[in-house]
Amino acid sequence: MSLPTARALRRHRSGTAPRRRPIAYLYLAPALLAYTAFVALPWLHTIWLSLFTWDGVTLGTWAGLGNYRQVLSDPTMLAALEHALGFVLFFALLPVAVGLLLAAVTGGRGGRRYRVARTVLFLPQVVPLVAVGVVWRWMYAQDGTVNQALRAVGLGSLTRAWLGDFTWAYVAVGAVGTWVMTGLCLVVFQAGIQKIDTSLYEAARLDGAGPVQEFRAVTLPGLRAEIRVALTVTVIAALAGFDVVYVTTGGGPGNSTVVPGVLIYRLAFTDGQVGAACALAVALSTLICLVVLAISRLTREKP
Repeated sequence: MSLPTARALRRHRSGTAPRRRPIAYLYLAPALLAYTAFVALPWLHTIWLSLFTWDGVTLGTWAGLGNYRQVLSDPTMLAALEHALGFVLFFALLPVAVGLLLAAVTGGRGGRRYRVARTVLFLPQVVPLVAVGVVWRWMYAQDGTVNQALRAVGLGSLTRAWLGDFTWAYVAVGAVGTWVMTGLCLVVFQAGIQKIDTSLYEAARLDGAGPVQEFRAVTLPGLRAEIRVALTVTVIAALAGFDVVYVTTGGGPGNSTVVPGVLIYRLAFTDGQVGAACALAVALSTLICLVVLAISRLTREKP
C-alpha cells in the first residue's frame, strides 16, 4: 500500500476529515467574484433601495418597512402574487405530469424511435420567450390559428379574442407556459429513465406488474431527483415569469394576468416607484426561495 493511500485510510478510520487546502479556494475565486459582483451585491443594493421612497431620479427619502407594508396590503400587488402562484399549475404541475406520462411511453428501450417527437417538444426551450409570446399572440388573435381551427371543426361559437377576454386571458397565457415547459420536463425525465436499472422492470414483470404498476413502483421512485430538478426549474419560471405575459397581454385585460415581474417593471420604469418595485422584488425572491426549499424537502430521498 502506498504512503498517501495509507494516510487516507488512517484518516478514514480515525473519523477525521481530510484537511482542506487553501488552493481550492483559488479555483473557486473567479466564479465567486463574478457571483458577488453580479448577483450578491445587486441583491443587497435592491434590499437597501426597498427601504426608500425613490423615483429613480431625485433624492430618495427613508421609508423603512413602508414599501413592504404596501406590498402586503395593495390589492394589485397581492393579485400579482396570487397570479404567479396560480401559474405554478400551468408552468410546473401540468408540464411535470404530462412530461412523466410522455416519458413513460417514450423513454424505454424504444425511446430512440421518438427522436423527432422529442425534438419538436423541446423546441420551445430553444426559441426566445419573446418570440414565443409574439407567435402565440398572433395565434390567439380574433382571426388567428386557434379561432380558425375552432371554426373548422364546427365550434365557431367558442371563438373569442382570447387575450382580451377577462375570463380566458389567464388560462390562455397559462396554456403557453404549459407548452413551453413540457418539452423540458420530457427530456429531463427521459434521461432519468435511461439510468434506471432494467432489471427492476424485469423483476416487476415477473411479479405480474402491468405498465401502471411498473410506473408507480419503479419509474416514479427512480425519477425522484429528476422530478425535483424539473419542479425547481418550472416553479421558478412560473413565479419569476415576465417575457410571455408582457408580450402577450402586458398584464391585461385590466390586471387579470398581471404577475410580479410585469408589476415590478411598471412600478420602476413607468410609475417612478423604484422603492416599491424593489420591495416587491425582494418579496418575490423570498417567496421563490421558500417554495424551492419546500420542493427540495418534499422530494429528497429518505435515509
